[in-house]
Amino acid sequence: MNDPNETPSEPKIIVDSDWKEQVAQEKEKLKNESEGRTPDAASPPAQTDDAISDSPLPAAASSEAPRSQPALPPASFEVLVSMLFTQAISALGQIPGPSGETPSIDKPMAKHTIDTLEMLQEKTKGNLTNEETKMVGEALHALRMTYVSVRG
Repeated sequence: MNDPNETPSEPKIIVDSDWKEQVAQEKEKLKNESEGRTPDAASPPAQTDDAISDSPLPAAASSEAPRSQPALPPASFEVLVSMLFTQAISALGQIPGPSGETPSIDKPMAKHTIDTLEMLQEKTKGNLTNEETKMVGEALHALRMTYVSVRG
């Protein structure tokens, strides 16, 4: 048993992923229920991921993806900037590998990604909201500061 006076040497991080499994089970249950009975005029058919998705792919193509994958965020400028930021910060060795190994540094790739983000900023100038403009500027500033501080 744990001694209440004992202080742990490392804080424990608890990730609650049970809700993901519960949602997946509920979706599967709804899918099975909708397949097991014929819909009548009084009750609308149960919505599936395909019915909710705005994907241009046909239902058969989009249903090929495994159900265990998390839902992707809607395509947006913010998501694009976040993806480029993450790619550059990873190339600068700021994100450890999946097993905690020391990340590799690829400054030419980081520079290319930063340059791509700068080009995107220039091409979209005047067409962004204040929040989007601020986001790109802050991302570029952080990436530039990290780039000059990384040795490699």
